[in-house]
Amino acid sequence: MAELTRYLRPEVIQRIVPLELRARRIVEGFIAGQHRSPYLGFSVEFAEHREYVPGDDIRHIDWRVYGRADRFYIKQYEEETNLRTHILLDCSRSMAYPDPVPRGQLSKFEYASCVAASLAYLLMTQQDAVGLMLFDHRVREQVPPTSHTGRLPELIDLIDRTRPDGTTDVKILFRHLADRIRRRGMLILVSDLLAPIEDVIAGLQRFRFSGHEILVLHVLDHDELQFPFQGPALFEGMERADVTVRTDPQSLRQTYLDAVQRFVSRIRRACVDHRIDYALLSTRDSLGVALSAFLAQRMRTIKR
Repeated sequence: MAELTRYLRPEVIQRIVPLELRARRIVEGFIAGQHRSPYLGFSVEFAEHREYVPGDDIRHIDWRVYGRADRFYIKQYEEETNLRTHILLDCSRSMAYPDPVPRGQLSKFEYASCVAASLAYLLMTQQDAVGLMLFDHRVREQVPPTSHTGRLPELIDLIDRTRPDGTTDVKILFRHLADRIRRRGMLILVSDLLAPIEDVIAGLQRFRFSGHEILVLHVLDHDELQFPFQGPALFEGMERADVTVRTDPQSLRQTYLDAVQRFVSRIRRACVDHRIDYALLSTRDSLGVALSAFLAQRMRTIKR
């Protein structure tokens, strides 16, 4: 229960529950009144198998497949696959900034985790299936998409047990996804995007061209956006502690801020050009205000 309230904050849920996280374009699935579908009519017919994970309803195990493969697989139906969303949560070492975390603040990973948990809760209350994938230079953990709200504690427990580490490699992430995601759906990337920008853009383009709805929630710390440092300091690489630079922050502040602005602008422009929803979130932003503003803006554009 402590983990649930840590990541599902009442003041955030209160703001976002009246809103919706709807598909802007056609997705594979159907739910009346919320998502457009390429299928005609409503069906609860068999759609596909997926591997069993603890917590699944054993009534849906396909025993014939078990007899052939000696592994448990779950039958999924069209009704269960209305909108299938994969939340991709960055848990690389740079997401641990700042470390230690000042009292009353959140690290980038803590902030991003609250974003992921809140959106997962919202999607499940809409009866949409949502899964979670934690990545750095590899896919570390994942929870398959499900619309059963009883699985939400498992998802949040996985986040709570994760400690940011490792370097970021989005090429591995997108390659992994390409092998596993066959149906059009929604991808929500929650990350500081501190990776080669060409790899980030190429990966997003690939899935956008495949017909997926993509949301990019770009989480950066207030220090990264404002560079408030004053006296001479030793800076360490966020993902490589062996890389250090001793410098006077005030002498390079403007150069640094210009570089960050170019980086953010390039990501935002690539998203706009490919009709990918993008939001820059600072860890000093009120999470409830930031998420509700983002969702409300999407709802306005969808209704136009």
